[in-house]
Amino acid sequence: MGYRSVFGCNRLTNLVKSMNYTFKTILTPGESLHKVKGSKHYGYAFPVKDEAEIAEKLKELRKTHHSSRHVCYAWRLGADKALFRANDDGEPNNSAGMPILGQIEKYDLTNVLIAVVRYFGGTKLGVGGLIDAYRTAAQQAIGQAEVVEKHLWAHYQLHFGYELSGDIMLILRKNHWELYEPNFHEDCNVKVMLNPERLPEFEKAFQPFIDIRINFLGIY
Repeated sequence: MGYRSVFGCNRLTNLVKSMNYTFKTILTPGESLHKVKGSKHYGYAFPVKDEAEIAEKLKELRKTHHSSRHVCYAWRLGADKALFRANDDGEPNNSAGMPILGQIEKYDLTNVLIAVVRYFGGTKLGVGGLIDAYRTAAQQAIGQAEVVEKHLWAHYQLHFGYELSGDIMLILRKNHWELYEPNFHEDCNVKVMLNPERLPEFEKAFQPFIDIRINFLGIY
């Protein structure tokens, strides 16, 4: 079969060194209602995994609040927090979306969508008043959600002959590396997840084996 190392790749090594392996997000949704001068601001916090899910959540909110003119929101995705967006949905420029995004940043959250639905109460709030109202509604929605810290894991798939299964399992158990989706037939394979910071140990543990193939599946 032959051993094929995935650890010598400079790109992977640099990725592992540069990434932050923990991030904050919300585990459960949160809802709030903030009233000011007759206007009602319904705040919603949703855990999300991608832009498709964000679009679906916003579609549901617009359907639920079909009589509201403004469904303003902000979201951020990814452990590196590189993807984000803020939308004023017809409110004065930067009076809604950015204050909401500011609360996401304040609580250092990602993989999250915060939306605020506004019903006008007859008294204009002015730009300053709108900023405060949207910021408060977003903050209260986050406060009603469960904020958690999650950890990223490195995932690998190991391929080896059945005669090596005992040795491979012993190494995995001894190092407390979690395996999943095991397949023990003539050509055995298991998936393994571990803290990316332990990659040097993982490499060293399997270097003595010639008849093993290791595929890197990603960090997530």
